[in-house]
Amino acid sequence: MGERQVNHHERNSVDLYPAIDLRGGRCVRLYQGDYDRETHYGDDPVSQALAFAAAGAPWIHVVDLDAARSGEATNRDVIAAICDAVDVPVQSGGGVRSVDAAAALADAGVARVVIGTAALEQPELVAAVAARQPVAVGLDARGSDLAAHGWEVSSGLDLTTVARQFAEVGVAAFVVTEIARDGTLEGPSIEQLSSVLAALAEFGGNAPGVIASGGVGTVDHIRDLDELTVDTARLVGIIMGRALYEGAFTLSEALEGVRRR
Repeated sequence: MGERQVNHHERNSVDLYPAIDLRGGRCVRLYQGDYDRETHYGDDPVSQALAFAAAGAPWIHVVDLDAARSGEATNRDVIAAICDAVDVPVQSGGGVRSVDAAAALADAGVARVVIGTAALEQPELVAAVAARQPVAVGLDARGSDLAAHGWEVSSGLDLTTVARQFAEVGVAAFVVTEIARDGTLEGPSIEQLSSVLAALAEFGGNAPGVIASGGVGTVDHIRDLDELTVDTARLVGIIMGRALYEGAFTLSEALEGVRRR
């Protein structure tokens, strides 16, 4: 649990990460990262996590949307309750801006912490956290333009340039999100993901894994991502949210879709 991932191009399929986005202790989804375009999906995140685990999820991806915006760990108790309830590893981020904040999530049971805004503003923080616990860097972008602070502002930094900079500092994975596709169900950005895989291919098997996020709306989208390869680099994970909550497909159907390869 929480071990470093590399380019698993010899693996049969990617890992699927059903997502639980927390705001005020509730399960929600934002449309293209817009806090004013929120859909509420439930008041019991722990039960939702248990349902995902029971359906066979190999990981659960949890985001503290309140913390991503404010830096305050508003939902940490809920995250701890999720970790305590399920028997699969939990990856979690949102507002992780210090070694102490990352350590607190580890203490809550999180197997891998995701650092987003702070990775862009304090690159040295990533190496410091990676020396202590498994860490992923959240690369949230509109095209190649990386965003920060809950996706509300542009960082002025380039996606692939930053991916290369972090490729050799001990991170386990990159969570790459196309903001324009997030919550739309219109399909992932193959172009964006391919650019990141190409940037990391030069690092060979020592490169961090790439986890795709944003836009998944059908099982065919998942299969397309599972088959995406640039040189020897391929995705190690796919995050799914709205499609599961709105019944576009079930987690069991998604898992079967990648296992049939």
